[in-house]
Order: sequence, then structure tokens, then C-alpha cells
Amino acid sequence: MLRRLYDWTLSLAARKSAEYWLAIIAFIESSVFLVPADVLYLPMALARPDRAYRYALVATIASVLGGIAGWFLGHYAYEAVAKPVLEFYGKLDAFETLKITSGDGFILLMLVTSGIAHLPPIKVVTILAGAIDFNLGWFIASAIVARGARFFFLAWLLRKYGEPIRHFIEKRLGMIAAAGAVVLILLYILVRYAM
Repeated sequence: MLRRLYDWTLSLAARKSAEYWLAIIAFIESSVFLVPADVLYLPMALARPDRAYRYALVATIASVLGGIAGWFLGHYAYEAVAKPVLEFYGKLDAFETLKITSGDGFILLMLVTSGIAHLPPIKVVTILAGAIDFNLGWFIASAIVARGARFFFLAWLLRKYGEPIRHFIEKRLGMIAAAGAVVLILLYILVRYAM
């Protein structure tokens, strides 16, 4: 089922309405959808490199708006809506633990790492931020920076290197971003608990 969903999302890139689909996928990815917007963004930007930055802007705006929707889900509809979504993805237990133990600094760090490297998934972090009442202004600012950095960096890579970079992005960028996220988390832990 997951593979079919991935393939369907990828097929949207060839449509005339691809830009609208990119906005929709980026929006719902930030609150409930499993497939990242990159699946649609990458082939669109490769097909039209002259529009890579435009697509990055569309994906960033839609993703931030979707993140705000996730924040509202966590803040106002946790029991009725967010909890079943987290249960569906098998993230409820981990989420409950994070909800109890997370402070503002950790949420901010997770917003950055999930926005850049999908660690943890952005939908979990947006809902968590709302559930623990993380400041909405800080949430929006960090989401703009993190999601914008991801999409605009991908746009820059695709404009500069074109098709050859696609395989690198699909195979290795996730690992590099994950390594960077781990370094950020370790630095946070070091600063928070060792000093």
C-alpha cells in the first residue's frame, strides 16, 4: 500500500496541475500524510529547472501552513483527531513520552531537524508542538527557516547540478541530513545536560 501511495504521488509531477498538487501534498505532509513532498518536488524541479525556486516557495509556504494545521490539531483536537492519527502511524507511545518530557528547547530542535531531515517526521513534531503549547510565533518562524532551508537548498542543488544530483539526493542526502540532525541533537544534549 505504501509503495502505491508513493507511486501515485510521484505520478502527480507529470500533470498540468502539479504545482497545486505540490501545495496540497506539502500541506498535508506536515500534519497527517506519510509521503514527503520531496517525492513530487524533485521530478517537478528537474522537469522545469527554471521553476525550481518557485516550486520551493510553494512547497515551503504550503508546508508551513500544514505545520500550523498540525499545531492546531495538537493544541485543540489532540484527543479527537491527533491521537487517532498518531495511533494509525504507530507513533502514539513515543509521542506520549515526548509530550511529557519535552521542553521548548527540545521542540525547537526537533522542528529544525524534522524540517530539514525528516527526523522525526514533521507531522509528529507539529502535533507535539501544539499539544505542549509551544509558542505559535516561534513555531511558525522555525518552520519557515527549516522547511525553507530544505526546499531552497534542493532547488539550488537541482539548478546547479541537474539530473546527476537527483540520484545523490534520493540515495544519500537523507543520510547526510540525518547525520547532521544527530550532531544537532548531540550538541543540544551536551549543552543542556553537561554544562
